[in-house]
Amino acid sequence: MKNIIHFMKMHGVGNDYIFVDTSRYPIPDPEAVSIKWSSPHTGIGSDGLVLIGRPDSDAADFTMRIFNADGSEGLMCGNASRCIGKYVYEHGLTDRTSIRLLTASGMRILKLHLSPDQRVVESVTVDMMKPVLENAAQFHPQAAELPHGVFVSMGNPHYVIFVDNLDDVDVAEVGRRLERHPCFPERCNIEFAQVLREGIRMRVWERGSGITMACGTGACATAVAAAVAGHCGRMSRVIMDGGTLDIEWNETDGHVYLSGPATFVYEGDISEDIAE
Repeated sequence: MKNIIHFMKMHGVGNDYIFVDTSRYPIPDPEAVSIKWSSPHTGIGSDGLVLIGRPDSDAADFTMRIFNADGSEGLMCGNASRCIGKYVYEHGLTDRTSIRLLTASGMRILKLHLSPDQRVVESVTVDMMKPVLENAAQFHPQAAELPHGVFVSMGNPHYVIFVDNLDDVDVAEVGRRLERHPCFPERCNIEFAQVLREGIRMRVWERGSGITMACGTGACATAVAAAVAGHCGRMSRVIMDGGTLDIEWNETDGHVYLSGPATFVYEGDISEDIAE
């Protein structure tokens, strides 16, 4: 039967998703729905679908599941996490400014930064936890085929390649090829970064979505890789096609903190076949 589902289109510095509150509108086949709705010409158009849920225990305030434009399920997304923080606060689902969000990569804490009248979430800081710098791909027999880069996991896999001139990189061609390289049996997010005086310019090929305007976990991975490679310190600005994010790799706790805006685009209703 046809059901009417209410959705919200939001983006974090251009990384756009369709958000659905599954406590009100269950989505039994999110893989298929994400493919259908993410299509820019025949659907809503987005980088994927994000489901906001309620946890089974008091350990978390909300849950997040994220599905890429190709229907594959993602593990973590910093931009989508910030959007959820804005969504649940401004829609009255919580009055907390510190939110515990349970993701496929574990718990993430969102710190909301409010406007003076306390009504609007102007930006969100996400505790992205500790990066992991070792990766099985490093020891793969075909690792030597990869261009020189830095492996970083932010709850999902990234390979960061530093270049002299980002404009010379064919992100689509190289990113598509490296995403499915034998070194990455679960596929990989590929970042291309250029160190500038004003920050780190980065473009990304996201696994499951292709070129996107921004990537929160990719920005964190790039900042960590830049610090490891000696290109910058533990605080940096990552400049992407959709905007800029501020990253701190905290020396005390080893966690990476991602700060940036979240933006409403529009909301609407869509008719969808939902199995009873």
